[in-house]
Amino acid sequence: MIKTAKFLVSNTDPNKCPAPTKPEFAFIGRSNVGKSSLINMLTNHKGLAKTSGRPGKTQLINHFVIDEKWFMVDLPGYGFAKVSKTLKGEWDKMIKGYLTQRENLEAIFVLIDSRLEPQKIDLEFILWCAENEVPIVLIFTKADKLSHSKVQGNVSNFLKAAKGIFEETPLYFVTSAESAKGREEVLEFIDAVTEDFYAEN
Repeated sequence: MIKTAKFLVSNTDPNKCPAPTKPEFAFIGRSNVGKSSLINMLTNHKGLAKTSGRPGKTQLINHFVIDEKWFMVDLPGYGFAKVSKTLKGEWDKMIKGYLTQRENLEAIFVLIDSRLEPQKIDLEFILWCAENEVPIVLIFTKADKLSHSKVQGNVSNFLKAAKGIFEETPLYFVTSAESAKGREEVLEFIDAVTEDFYAEN
């Protein structure tokens, strides 16, 4: 259970992120996938990440420190944000720079909307991560919006579509910000990785 979650810094330069002394877990996904709601659900802090009906609200690399043990990073979404091509290009460069340069990044949680069939933009992003050896974990969001069997079917379809990208099926969690489904499982994973980080450093 998370006790404290504090905002640290927002910036556009990976070199200005906090000193890499703690394990770091980043969250990213297609615009409108429910990223801010998921972050607020995991931390049990309703206003920690800014939720908005307007996709593309997150425009910076946002660092939070959790229980003084690990960093949570809220990254700009990819996809349908109504911004200029120039700004999208700057986001792309910023995000990819962060993901390839951040030495204490233990995992990036890539959020996938469990209500949808496999989306090309999600598959392209995780392919890029695989090619650049960025460690990913999939989080399927909004699982309360459909029946259990339909969600499982969509998850299975996505994993099949991603099969050619990975040698093994990536670790994944099925979540709901509304019901807190998946919260314990995600936090247990983070706790285990955090313990390993400190044991090795």
